[in-house]
Amino acid sequence: MYQLLGSPASPYVRKVRVLVREADAASKVQEVVVSTSPMASAAEVVTANPVGKIPVLIRPEGPSVYDSRVICRYLDAKLGAGLFPESRIWEVLTLEATADAILDAAVGLVYEARFRPEALQFPEWQDAQWAKISRALDTLEKRWMSHLSGPIDMGQIAVACALSYLDFRHDKRQWRKVHGDLDDWHTAFRSRPSMADTSPF
Repeated sequence: MYQLLGSPASPYVRKVRVLVREADAASKVQEVVVSTSPMASAAEVVTANPVGKIPVLIRPEGPSVYDSRVICRYLDAKLGAGLFPESRIWEVLTLEATADAILDAAVGLVYEARFRPEALQFPEWQDAQWAKISRALDTLEKRWMSHLSGPIDMGQIAVACALSYLDFRHDKRQWRKVHGDLDDWHTAFRSRPSMADTSPF
């Protein structure tokens, strides 16, 4: 059995958890809740991943695998989930990269507020991070709605997890007010059992 080290609140971990459920393989992946932060990580995480980040997948047949995108590709292949179809692989990977870029900026904003003393926080940097998110949301809505509305793949899962994280940690930004098509799509997608079962809130 595989072991997935992570936190239910992490959107990167959630991507993997959704994939596992879409593959109907929950019995093959044991989810182990661990505590990490930019300042400290659980010992078992550091042992499995030298940089101490989650998620980490511990495999019975070899070294641990880490970074959510690597884990998702690995499990998709091992579980036969079919969420990286070759017929549109570059679109799927680009969407997943876009979603992760949204998450990188959004998580960075959370860490800035949570771990940096208020007197040292940098409003211009915060604005720049949200500008990245806004541009990515604009692009998703202008260029990618037909793909998002097609057969399920990992790009869709990644985008859905990113949008859910914006709701979870940045609801005051009200991204839905200016992205009606994405709002409608995400509202429908998050009703999938795999998304409902992994919701952090």
